[in-house]
Amino acid sequence: MSARGVLYVHSAQPALCPHIEWAVAGVLGVPVDLTWTPQPAAPNVVRAQAEWEGRPGIAAAIASSLMGWQRLRFEITEDASPGVDGSRHAYTPTLGAFTAAIGASGDIMIPEDRLRAAMMMAAQGRCVLEEELDKLLGRPWDEELEPFRYAGDGAPVRWLHAAV
Repeated sequence: MSARGVLYVHSAQPALCPHIEWAVAGVLGVPVDLTWTPQPAAPNVVRAQAEWEGRPGIAAAIASSLMGWQRLRFEITEDASPGVDGSRHAYTPTLGAFTAAIGASGDIMIPEDRLRAAMMMAAQGRCVLEEELDKLLGRPWDEELEPFRYAGDGAPVRWLHAAV
């Protein structure tokens, strides 16, 4: 079975570029050569995007290999495939990691236990329910990444294929 998705490196220091390519190549099992372009939304950083194809779960593996790097902003998506929900992973230096399951129609699917936990925390006065739901939907990550997404409109896209 094959899955596909898109990796968006929204901003990275130029010195990180070879390390990012090595990390992604380590997951895909094939060499990776991304096309890096200036990121107009931030000075002295670059951006890249690539569509990928490989086994289900590769998006999570790539996200894990990139998370925690300072001054790196990225998103990676995996489309739903037969019997497997899709996923979206985002990372920013200020917010850390966000992961969500994505249904076949493209909607974020929040597991019941996470909704119940949010409702219980709100009932105990430990959070505001609307703010907690925004976090579960990834709104803070969307707000931080939106200027970087917009700056990438029209950027070149490259295909990456995993080793089989």
